[in-house]
Amino acid sequence: MSAAPTTLWRPRANPWIVAISVMLATFMEVLDTSVANVALPHIAGSLAASTDEATWVLTSYLVSNAIILPAAAWLGGMVGRKRLLMGCIVLFTFASVACGAAFSLGMIVVARVLQGLGGGALQPIAQAVLLESFPPDRRGGAMAVYGMGVVVAPIVGPTLGGWITDNYSWRWIFYINVPVGVLAVIMTQMFVEDPPYIRRVRGRRLDYIGFGLMALWLSTLQVVLDKGQEADWFASMLIRVLTVGSILAMIGFIARELTASDPIVDLRIMSERNFAVGVALITAMGIVLYSSTALMPLFLQTLLGYPALQSGEAMTPRGIGALISMLVVGRLVRMVDTRVLITMGFAGVATATYLLGGLNLEIAMRNVAWPNVLAGLAMGFIFVPLTTTTMGTLSNEQMGNATGLYNLMRNIGGSIGIAGATTMLARGAQSHQAILAQHLTPYDPEFQTRLDAITGALTAALGRLEAQRGALEQMQALVTRQATLLAFVDEFRWLSVLCLLCIPLVWLFKRVKARADVVAH
Repeated sequence: MSAAPTTLWRPRANPWIVAISVMLATFMEVLDTSVANVALPHIAGSLAASTDEATWVLTSYLVSNAIILPAAAWLGGMVGRKRLLMGCIVLFTFASVACGAAFSLGMIVVARVLQGLGGGALQPIAQAVLLESFPPDRRGGAMAVYGMGVVVAPIVGPTLGGWITDNYSWRWIFYINVPVGVLAVIMTQMFVEDPPYIRRVRGRRLDYIGFGLMALWLSTLQVVLDKGQEADWFASMLIRVLTVGSILAMIGFIARELTASDPIVDLRIMSERNFAVGVALITAMGIVLYSSTALMPLFLQTLLGYPALQSGEAMTPRGIGALISMLVVGRLVRMVDTRVLITMGFAGVATATYLLGGLNLEIAMRNVAWPNVLAGLAMGFIFVPLTTTTMGTLSNEQMGNATGLYNLMRNIGGSIGIAGATTMLARGAQSHQAILAQHLTPYDPEFQTRLDAITGALTAALGRLEAQRGALEQMQALVTRQATLLAFVDEFRWLSVLCLLCIPLVWLFKRVKARADVVAH
C-alpha cells in the first residue's frame, strides 16, 4: 500500500481561496477550447473566409496550447510558478481582446495562437497548486473543484457560445474573458505563492533541442488529427508527410528527454506505476468525453434538424450530472477505495453510451437527456478519484511535471476522440449506405410497396413521371438518414466497449489511502 509522501509546506491563504483564484482562469481557458465551435460559421462570414479556412481558428489554438502544456512545470521553475501563472493570464486576456477585435482571418488566427500559448500552462499549474495546497486527505475535494472546470466547461461551452452568438455577436465570446482575467490576476497576486522547492530550481538552462522536438511532434500531430478527415487522411501527401514527421519527432523527443541531464519534460516519472496507469486511463477518458460531446450535437443537428443552440443545450444535463457527482465524490474518496469509485464511473459511462446507442429518428429530447445525466454523474466518479490515485504516490516536487503530462494526454485523447469520431462517422455511413442500397430494387417487396405508396401520394400534384422521380429521391434520402443513424449507433457502442476495457486497468493501481499530514508554514 502506498501513500502520499509527507510534506510540511502549506500556503498562508485559505486553500479554498487559492482554489478559486487558480480555477477562475482555468475555467475560462478550458471553456475557450469549445466555445468557438458553434460560432465558426459566423466568424467565417464576418471575416470573408470559407468554413474550411475558419477551422484554423480552432486548430491554431489547440496546436499552441499543446506545445506549452507539458512544459509548464519547467517554465514555472525558470521564472517562478506564480509569475508564470500571472503572465499566462495576462497574455490569454490580451489575446482574447485581439480575437474579439480581429478584422481578418490572419489576425484572429495569430491571436488564437497567443491565446493557446497563454492558456496552455493554466491547467497543469492550477492542478499542481491545488494538489499542493490541500493535505492528502482533502485532495478529493480539491480535485472536485478542478474537475468542475476541465470536465464541465467543454460541455457548457457550445451552449454558451451559441447563446452569445445568437443574442449578441461572436466577438463577445472572447470579450467576456476580460473581466474574468482581470479578477484572476488580482486574486493570484493576493493569494497564490510559490512553494520553496519552486524557488530553489529557478535559473535552469533551456533544453532547446527537447523543446524543439516537442513543439514539432505536438504541432504536427494536432494538425494531422484536426485536418485528417477533411483531407481524406493518408490519401493526402501533406497528411502523410506530417504523420511521418510527427512520429520521428516523438521518437527523438522521448530519446532526448530520457538522456538529458535537465529535460524540459521529465519522462522518467512514467516508471511510477500509478502515474503510468493513470495517464493511460485519462487518455481513454479524453477520447470518450470529447468524442461523445462532439457526436451528440451533430446527431441532433444533422438527423433531427435541431438548431445549433438547442443541440448544444442537449449536453447541459451531462454538465449538471458531472457537477453534482463531483461534489459528492470529493467526500467519498476519503472513505471508499478509489479503485472501486473509478470502476463504478467507467461502468456508468459504458451504460450511458450504450443507451445512446439505442437512438432512432423518432426520439424525444428526454431520451437524450437521461443518458447524458448518467454519463455526467459517472464522469465525476472517474475524474476525481482517478486524479488523486494517479498523483497519490508522487512527491510535491513531482506534481508540476506530472500534471503537465497528465493534462496533455487528456487533451491528446480528446483530439484523437474527435478525429476518430468524425472519421468513423463518415466511413460508417458510407458502409451502411452501401448495404442498405442493395434493397433498393424492384425485386424487394418492401421497397416496392413503399415506393408505390409515395408515388401514389405525389402523382396528383406532380404527374406520374415526376412522382416516380420524387419517390426515388425520397427513398434515397431515407436510406442516407438511416445509414447515418446506424453509424452514430456504432460509434456510441464502440465508446461503451472502450469504457469496459478500461475497468481491468483500474485494478493495476496500487491502493492509495488518503491521510492527513503535518501542516506548517
